[in-house]
Amino acid sequence: MTLITYVDQLLHVISALPLQDPTGVPVGPVPNPGGGVAPPGVADKVLTLLQWVAYLATAACVAGVIFTAAKMALSHRRGDDTNISQLGWVFAACVLIGSASAVVSALI
Repeated sequence: MTLITYVDQLLHVISALPLQDPTGVPVGPVPNPGGGVAPPGVADKVLTLLQWVAYLATAACVAGVIFTAAKMALSHRRGDDTNISQLGWVFAACVLIGSASAVVSALI
């Protein structure tokens, strides 16, 4: 039996157990709130805030690429090439920022 099948069976058994409150009285299943609903008047403000954060994060990515490229140019002139990994991290950050909503949607 693999670990994945063992955990799957364990979760199946646990989900079938009746829930009880601290006094021992059985209660119903745990409610699933789904994606949730924003309170009235808040959704537009949160969306505006997220748009600002996304704009600033994109600007930081562009600045990171420019800064790393400048460091690489100066290092190449001195005969050093150690900034390639830093450029990889900047590109990884760009990919995460660009796909943030898709990543979160996939995890929820």
